[in-house]
Amino acid sequence: MLDRRIIHGENLEVLRDLPGQRFRLIYIDPPFNTGRTQESARLKVVQDEAGDRLGFGGRRYRSEEGEKRAYRDHFDDYASFLEPRLLEARRLLPEDGSLFLHVDPRESHYVKILLDEIFGRVSFMNEIVWSYDYGGRPKRRWPSKHDVIFWYAKDPENYVFEYDAIDRIPYMAPSLVGAEKAARGKTPTDVWWNTIVPTTSKERTGYPTQKPLSVLERIVCVHSVPGDTVLDFFAGSGTTGEAAAKHGRGFVLIDENVEAIEVMRVRLSAYSPALEVWPTARGG
Repeated sequence: MLDRRIIHGENLEVLRDLPGQRFRLIYIDPPFNTGRTQESARLKVVQDEAGDRLGFGGRRYRSEEGEKRAYRDHFDDYASFLEPRLLEARRLLPEDGSLFLHVDPRESHYVKILLDEIFGRVSFMNEIVWSYDYGGRPKRRWPSKHDVIFWYAKDPENYVFEYDAIDRIPYMAPSLVGAEKAARGKTPTDVWWNTIVPTTSKERTGYPTQKPLSVLERIVCVHSVPGDTVLDFFAGSGTTGEAAAKHGRGFVLIDENVEAIEVMRVRLSAYSPALEVWPTARGG
């Protein structure tokens, strides 16, 4: 039976109590230390025969902006905040396990040094650039439209990489490669072009900093196998859990924000996850 759990608690305390070498894949998207309050409006639906969405039994609904969700994204010493959690992450990986850490360019160079110290430079496999084209464009500098995802393998000679599970993307000049290759598509590089979650998307939960399901599906499908359990201890809106469950994996999702727990509970209800409250859990 697959392990599917949502844990409401302070992640470091929970991590320290989990058994070692339990998770072949760990993905985390920690706060980016922007110094700002991250805020987003929750999307809700209201029954309306002229609405833009089709629901159960043929009923139609319209989309509306609902309550706002927010959290403060600021740490005085970001590396000191991450370090004990990354040490626990390494302990929780088996020898063929991988860690994916999602961060933005403001902190990526500091995080890379920290990861090298904890995992060793030889364990660095890729710096994946997730590039998107959405939002405002300043006129005094180049618009910042990418995040960084670091991939570290615990053992750089022994890790999961399911090449045949990679989703193919179109060739930019299909006429140059022939009909067969054009129909098959090409494998992505370490630069992933993928839009953010649109405000009108059925995927959108309204949780601040929600990441696209397709990005997590690529990571889950290539770096784990069906039956594995995927860990995300900055779980937020639960995208990692949905990607894992959709492709036959279990998940353990940890967050101390009570709003995140509620979003995940609703979003993942079809997979009947167990809900756990850590003794020292606190809302936020």
